[in-house]
Amino acid sequence: MKPPEGFFKICKVSDLKEKIGQRFFVDDVDVAVFRIGEEVFALSNVCIHQKAAIIYDGYIEDECVYCPAHGWMFNLRTGKFPGGLKGLDSYEVQILEGDVYVKVFKKEFKW
Repeated sequence: MKPPEGFFKICKVSDLKEKIGQRFFVDDVDVAVFRIGEEVFALSNVCIHQKAAIIYDGYIEDECVYCPAHGWMFNLRTGKFPGGLKGLDSYEVQILEGDVYVKVFKKEFKW
């Protein structure tokens, strides 16, 4: 089966452990991927606090990931802080025939 337009295959759902993040590079974007039950979530792996690529190593609670360095909390569905403030980039995920596909976007800097 051909992947959807703009999506990259990263792994099989069975490769992801429940509530344990994994790190992937998708089209040169550092991505943290998490599985909760049958759902898979993908966020930027770079914490906005100190620009450390450690989100994949955070702990999961109530559909949020907590940064392992300072405990900042991000919603797994949106990447946002509690209250809806902008947090991490959230990437679209599709699961097809047991494979996980992620669609990322690159940050554009306007210097």
